[in-house]
Amino acid sequence: MANDLSPRLLAIVDALPLRQGMRVLEIGCGPGAAAREIARRIGDGHVLAIDRSAKAIAQARAASRAEIAAGRLSLRQVAIEDFQLEADEKHFDIAVAVRVGALDG
Repeated sequence: MANDLSPRLLAIVDALPLRQGMRVLEIGCGPGAAAREIARRIGDGHVLAIDRSAKAIAQARAASRAEIAAGRLSLRQVAIEDFQLEADEKHFDIAVAVRVGALDG
């Protein structure tokens, strides 16, 4: 729920142009709070949340069991520099990255 989010992260999610059925890529998902809230807001859409940290992905997986089981959220441990779509994966409608150092260019 949104209660898991800090006020700053909630404001960011609120500002996203989310619609039902969207495909969303979250880059640098950390423990997955924003990914879960986005998944809740896009109904039958799907969120792929990625992070380079195995620990972050493990935390996100543990906290996101319901969303994963419902097929609304998947997690992948990968650095953004190495991320590639799988052969059968559709493109995303929107990508979200908050405080991801690799993108600070």
